[in-house]
Amino acid sequence: MTVRIDRRRVMLAGGGAVALGAAATLALRPGDHGGVHSPYFLGLQAALKAAGLARPTLVIDQRRLEANIAAVRGFLPARQGLRVVVKSLPSLGLLEAVAKGVGTSRFMVFNGPMLATMAAARPDGDYLMGKPLAAAEARAFYAAGPGRTAGFDPARQLQWLIDTPARLDQYAAIARAAGTRMRVSLEIDIGLHRGGFSDPAAFAAALQRIAADPAVSLGGLMGYDPHLSHVKAGGGRDKALARSRALYQGFLDQVRQAQGAAFNPATLTLNTAGSPTYRLHHDSPYANDISVGSAFVKPLDFDVDTLTAHVPAAFIATPVLKALPRTDLPTAEALTPLFRLWDRNTARAVFIHGGHWLAAPVSPPGLRYSALFGRSSNQELLTGSEKVSLAPDDTVFLRPTQSEAVLLQFGDLAVWDGKAISRTWPVFPASA
Repeated sequence: MTVRIDRRRVMLAGGGAVALGAAATLALRPGDHGGVHSPYFLGLQAALKAAGLARPTLVIDQRRLEANIAAVRGFLPARQGLRVVVKSLPSLGLLEAVAKGVGTSRFMVFNGPMLATMAAARPDGDYLMGKPLAAAEARAFYAAGPGRTAGFDPARQLQWLIDTPARLDQYAAIARAAGTRMRVSLEIDIGLHRGGFSDPAAFAAALQRIAADPAVSLGGLMGYDPHLSHVKAGGGRDKALARSRALYQGFLDQVRQAQGAAFNPATLTLNTAGSPTYRLHHDSPYANDISVGSAFVKPLDFDVDTLTAHVPAAFIATPVLKALPRTDLPTAEALTPLFRLWDRNTARAVFIHGGHWLAAPVSPPGLRYSALFGRSSNQELLTGSEKVSLAPDDTVFLRPTQSEAVLLQFGDLAVWDGKAISRTWPVFPASA
């Protein structure tokens, strides 16, 4: 038998297959995500220009901030005291707005300079350390003379955080040398596994050590649980929350046993939660001190299902320095059309004032960092499709991924009341 091959049909079939393959490949291309500023960001851009702010600026939306304050205030029961996390809102003006809004004078601080600033500004405050500090930093605090702040009594208003028996010994020695009595709160591991007491025997020994030493007294417990917000809502999270509560309750039961008839949980600071998990503790059987910080401004990392009642209230605004009609890659200009063909969102190049922040562009929509060009803290390149229409001196808005470090990078915070930049709030000196 002779097999005859119709080369024309083979070529047509092959061409069809290539065409289908090409069509399938093109179907996988990223869509065009470009757009223009919404009325919200157009209004904010106009307010910044009217205020003469032509540099990278951290903006706080006052109305959204107030909405987040109301969300917290309206959710937690009165029996649970709210403690504002200072590192997440590192500005006296911002902290005062939040503290007044939720009606609290309780603060969580994270280093010596932050404590000194807060004690001077709010000598009436109740302070809990949010992390255990090196003994040298605690020693420096007392050497600087905390009593110089009129009305602030650290022996009564401050709790240092203790995570190990060794640190407890160090702090007790510091208190004796300073001739004072130091209140301490014991950090307990309730599932995060970031240190703190986890062994009941070591915890019991610490309680005995505190009871026997007049230089220290037990102020309370601190159990941080942000990991719960990363467990899928429903059965998994319910189980993890129940385990976390059981661990906390177990440590509290040890305190009850150690103190006997003198035990009174109302006199102890039983702290837990944080912004991602505060809404899980409204029915806590023990917690009387709930920490919240970042939820008041809701940076990007806090887009979790436990904070759907909150809205973003902090944005980075930065001017466009250069807006180019095409994105050319240095030394690879010939490949530019291929990249543009594959991804329409690389069509235009926008160079902004500053950059390389812990933030993501949010307006105009469709802007993104260039993985090929690289990052820059001087003139960052953002790419977008032809739908992104920007010119020099226009504004790009980014949303911080966190607040505690980012809010310190721009000088005074610009407060937007929905119409104008109504005031500015100085930030704390940079610290970790």
